[in-house]
Amino acid sequence: MSELPSNRSFEQSPSDATGSSGEVALPQETAERLLERARELGPLGSLQSDRVTLGRRDLAALETLAERLANNYPYGDPHYIGQMLKPPHPVAWAAYAMTMLLNPNNHALDGGPATAAMEREAVSEIAHMCGFEQSLGHLTSSGTIANLEALWVARELNPDAVILYGANAHYTHERMCQVIGARHEHLPQDEGGRIELDALAQRLSAGGVGTVVCTLGTTALGALDPVEQIADLCARFSVRLHVDAAYGGFFALLADGGTPSVVSAPFSALPRADSLVVDPHKHGLQPYGCGCVLFSDPHVGRLYAHDSPYTYFTSDELHLGEISLECSRAGAAAGALWATLQALPLTRAGLGARLASARSAALALASALARSDQVALVVEPELDVVCPFPRLTRASEITARCNLAFDSLAEAGWHVAKLRCDSSWLRRRHPWIEADEERVTTLRCVLMKPEHLELAEEIAATLLQHLV
Repeated sequence: MSELPSNRSFEQSPSDATGSSGEVALPQETAERLLERARELGPLGSLQSDRVTLGRRDLAALETLAERLANNYPYGDPHYIGQMLKPPHPVAWAAYAMTMLLNPNNHALDGGPATAAMEREAVSEIAHMCGFEQSLGHLTSSGTIANLEALWVARELNPDAVILYGANAHYTHERMCQVIGARHEHLPQDEGGRIELDALAQRLSAGGVGTVVCTLGTTALGALDPVEQIADLCARFSVRLHVDAAYGGFFALLADGGTPSVVSAPFSALPRADSLVVDPHKHGLQPYGCGCVLFSDPHVGRLYAHDSPYTYFTSDELHLGEISLECSRAGAAAGALWATLQALPLTRAGLGARLASARSAALALASALARSDQVALVVEPELDVVCPFPRLTRASEITARCNLAFDSLAEAGWHVAKLRCDSSWLRRRHPWIEADEERVTTLRCVLMKPEHLELAEEIAATLLQHLV
């Protein structure tokens, strides 16, 4: 079994998100509003009476919670361009809270008949967006669990075969392969942060591979693996194809040649995948706790077969728990997603308008930074992630300057992230860099919010001010 080395070609820096102390704070006005919301929401927390009477200890607990929650970044503020974080859409939030008053469980139909139907409808819409004519799918508690299920099915169908993924893939694939005891190997990435096709073809020709994982929207760079070419290779060698579109899947709404656009070929090839993962809690505007897995062959449902002496008795219809590795799952997640897709349908004019703003913001920021000869980008953005760094000679100098900029930006009220790359990998695209250190740190900006489009020029000017 081949394991991924610790020095991946690049990695995000979760430890850098809060600085050395780990103490951050919401703006005072936001913290006060949070406390006000807590006091308003508490009395509405039951359907058994018009209002709930909260005791002194109840109110004190909520007030203390509000104080503790103030130790967070302002994820909803457009000055936050760090990690892939933002609050859910107001419709999703209200629908989740509304459904939680009933607290249905989407495991068996008697636990959530209404939300089970909503889950099927919402998942069907996602499948249609991805071009799946027929499929078996369901929501999960996260993209990690969605990928776990896809890899588990891959292992069940080919128990002794290797699961193959790129060094650009999310680390969840290595971890989940270890969890399920599947053989797994990784391949290098090209200079654009995509899986290297020549290496893939060479490895497939050697045999023993059962499934190839490709990524549609890497979390480090937002890079798009060439799904169409990978699908060709999988067909040639009779290998399954799994597409991890957790981050980039909803950008299918922009792959229609309109403006702004994303490259269409990888999205057009999605129907050729055997399995697919999309994360509604990212660009689907949902609260955390909402992933989605799809299988193009509904017959894989037989792999989930199990029985329970006290469940699945209320209907002969297939229960969602019978096609899921998870048992209890929040019906509120299904209700929130369903309501959001009613308000913002999966069209360019619906939810696609939100993605169009994010994509346009990334293009505008990249264009503005390109006007300076003192800053470069790790790669050109393919979605809404932009990774700038100062055009200095040595890797050590780039790292030092980016670390200073990260801190000074935070002091100025702008929150970005960091990205650590192999210096030798970065030199493939930027050959002037002297790799005097093995690793080099750049900045990383995720432009997920509609407001980022209006602020693109200001963001560029601010980055330049702190980087050069």
